[in-house]
Amino acid sequence: MKRRLLILALVLAAAAGAWLAYRQFEMHRPKGLQVYGNVDIRQVNLGFRVSGRVAEMRVDEGDTVKAGDIIARLDAGPYQDQVDVARAQFTQAQANYTKMVAGFRKEEIDQARAQVEQMRANLTNADVNYKRQRALQQTHVIAQQDLDNATAQRDAFQAQLHSAEANLALELVGNRPEDIDMARAQMDNAKAGLQNAVRNLSDCRLVAPSDGVVITRAVEPGTIVSVGATVYSLALNEPIWIRSYIDEPDLGRIYPGMKALVYTDANPGKPYEGRIGFISPVAEFTPKEVQTRQLRTALVFRFRVVIQNPGRYLRQGMPVTVKLVQEPHPDVPPAMSK
Repeated sequence: MKRRLLILALVLAAAAGAWLAYRQFEMHRPKGLQVYGNVDIRQVNLGFRVSGRVAEMRVDEGDTVKAGDIIARLDAGPYQDQVDVARAQFTQAQANYTKMVAGFRKEEIDQARAQVEQMRANLTNADVNYKRQRALQQTHVIAQQDLDNATAQRDAFQAQLHSAEANLALELVGNRPEDIDMARAQMDNAKAGLQNAVRNLSDCRLVAPSDGVVITRAVEPGTIVSVGATVYSLALNEPIWIRSYIDEPDLGRIYPGMKALVYTDANPGKPYEGRIGFISPVAEFTPKEVQTRQLRTALVFRFRVVIQNPGRYLRQGMPVTVKLVQEPHPDVPPAMSK
């Protein structure tokens, strides 16, 4: 009997020791946190940068698109005409600038020299005629009117010679720097107009900015759309994150870069991996759609879990369970982009 009591006492002592050891272990073992949240997916409204008539809508709601895919087009006819006009204006301005920089041609300078020689010969002949008329007038052989005509002709040829010499000097010097600068400015202005016209023509195509899924098709071919009017709404494949909240007492247990396992109701046995990418510095009241251990009126802090390799089964607003995993060195979290 005593032996049985001794064995029972030893068993009870061992059990008590094991229970105390387990309690001690539980007190010092890092515990993970479990919170609840919802899936957030970035959405973008797509529209044309120019106005016009919709010529083609290439995708429908639910279709997947890749970055760079052309998903809609406007009637490009009016914008092609603008490009043609702008290109002609630029060509004209460019030719004028080239002409101003090059200056006058050799043939034009030679022509100016010939005009100077011609005016000089005319002046020489007029001067001889003037001297003859003046001698005859002194002997009263001709009238005063004849001398006046000879004088006027000589002076006219003198002025024409000065004009021809000045024109030759201008052609030898070339165009003024101010005129060249003006021609350059006109060419640059025409070039900018051409670039803008080409850009407007390119904007007649609506291109998907990222991989995603079409969630809204807002217009149909033939619709006249204004600048910026929504044509498609696109849900982007990445990034996908979980929006969740944590109570203030547990705030010190999480940190940016902390590992998280995200469970969905549809596939609870296969969690998604992620890491905390953002913790709000501002407290707020618990949103109605999030369940917490405390009262709904309690203040919580919002944080974001960025999902790695999200796949295609996470949908906007889907409720999920988030288990935050305590890792060995929480004070040195891995790099995590927000």
